[in-house]
Amino acid sequence: MRMPPILTYALRRLVQAIPVVILIMIGTFLLLKLAPGDTVDALVGDMGGADAEFIARLRAEYGLDQPIWVQLWRYMTKLATFDFGWSFVYEQPVSTVLMDRLGTTLLLMAASLSIAFTVGIALGAIAARRAYSATDNMISVLGLVFYATPSFFLSLMLMLVFSVKLGWLPVGGIKTIAAFYTGWDHVWDVARHLIMPTAALSLIYLAFYMRLMRASVMEVADLDYVRTARAKGAREGRLMIHHIMRNALLPVVTLLGLQFSTVLGGSIVVETIFTLPGLGQLAYQSVVQRDMNTLMGIIFLCAIIVVVVNFITDLLYARLDSRIELA
Repeated sequence: MRMPPILTYALRRLVQAIPVVILIMIGTFLLLKLAPGDTVDALVGDMGGADAEFIARLRAEYGLDQPIWVQLWRYMTKLATFDFGWSFVYEQPVSTVLMDRLGTTLLLMAASLSIAFTVGIALGAIAARRAYSATDNMISVLGLVFYATPSFFLSLMLMLVFSVKLGWLPVGGIKTIAAFYTGWDHVWDVARHLIMPTAALSLIYLAFYMRLMRASVMEVADLDYVRTARAKGAREGRLMIHHIMRNALLPVVTLLGLQFSTVLGGSIVVETIFTLPGLGQLAYQSVVQRDMNTLMGIIFLCAIIVVVVNFITDLLYARLDSRIELA
């Protein structure tokens, strides 16, 4: 029995992704081992020091006294069974730590990319339809400002204006802990806490999509089939939606899949500034505290997420362009 094309394509992408993820994990493991300090050094530093015998006993207990290739083999063997090990800093399994933080990061990224993609293609299409006009110039300048503004500076300015000066939004965190909200009150509370982080993370990527969409719409609008449809009397609204936008979205969707990993990296800065309990802040703390197991778990999880998002992007690409077949 022949498998459906989408399933065949998914299996082929999975086979291609496995060696890449393995190489990423091995390379990351070796790079972390080359860096100065480890978990025991961080723990001893937090304790204010310890004698050499106690330090040696800790290293033996954590398996850090073994050669690097032995440590790598043990870690990769556990990883093959999706065992991320134990977090010596948080005193619980790494998988538990990751699951506690994953929801916040995915919520932040989904909100940021949705706003950036939707608003970006809308502004880009408007700018292209009014090319070289005052509207186009204003949108282009706005996009250039967003693109040139670092996320940490934008985060601090938003915090200063809307939290410190106006007092409209909470300064950090994901929820008001002491309020014990439930139901829709809890949803609204979380949404208020995410407004500034989402804005800080989405405005930069909004500029990317806007500029690319503008160029793409202008290019597609000059193609022969669009001029033919216009000559046959197609209305501008229908021409834009059914003929131009569908093909103009192709490079924008490609960029959306490619930038997902970039947004993961950008979330580290935003989550740290707004003290959001997500994977970004956890990664920063893991580096500072030398929590290698947690950091490796974050990298593995992010690699899997990027692979899945790129697979979904391929499906969207095939949906937009009927000439592409998944096989």
